[in-house]
Amino acid sequence: MFIHCELLILILAMTLDGQVHSGEIYGGHEAVPHSRPYMVLLELHMEDRSKGYCGGFLLNEDFVMTAAHCQAKSYTALLGAHDISNSNEIQRIHVEKTFPNKHYNGTDYENDIMLLKLSSKAHLKEHVRPIPLAAQDNGTLPKSCTVSGWGTSDRNKRNMTPVLMEVNVTLILGENCDKKNFYCSEGKTGPGQGDSGGPLVCEDGEAYGVVSTSNTPNSNGWQMYRYTKIPEHRNWISWIMEHNGKC
Repeated sequence: MFIHCELLILILAMTLDGQVHSGEIYGGHEAVPHSRPYMVLLELHMEDRSKGYCGGFLLNEDFVMTAAHCQAKSYTALLGAHDISNSNEIQRIHVEKTFPNKHYNGTDYENDIMLLKLSSKAHLKEHVRPIPLAAQDNGTLPKSCTVSGWGTSDRNKRNMTPVLMEVNVTLILGENCDKKNFYCSEGKTGPGQGDSGGPLVCEDGEAYGVVSTSNTPNSNGWQMYRYTKIPEHRNWISWIMEHNGKC
């Protein structure tokens, strides 16, 4: 997650039916600087003038993908960042229009996916590059997956790390996950509160999922992490981008 340049830290903590918006990288390590040039940090400007944060990722010069539950009055996308305190390397672009999936369910977070149209084109360069999206789901689980974000690495602290963190996750089968079109992982490591909207990236370097929610369904205390399946939304994604790509 994120430390703001003015050291203002504001975390949106929202819990509903035991589900927590995901966003803190637990058990991870610092990513190689700029090894994930598609990563976007979203500043969420709220109605009460407070500020929150979500993750996101760049699809092309015009669009960023994130989670639909990352609701705000307006947004600013920060591109090209690794160490957020180094403002010289960051492109700041306002969001012109939002496209939450019209079937998003705010109760169970099904279809928790949203596209953001940037107000001006991202300047693509070495540290700012889009990520390809996974094709239609063939029924098998992708392997060697990672999630990344600027979240705290300590569950007992609320401070965010200034640098991009990443962690490996192993996807598991689960009836509730498949029925709701989620990929799922389980364990002591993974995303937590605040990194919602970041990508689940697997062995072929493509984005397979969008970080959504987590909960603790079992007595062992391990977290279940859920990621909205991108392959199930490819037609919707293509339609939005094709019909809204031109100014």
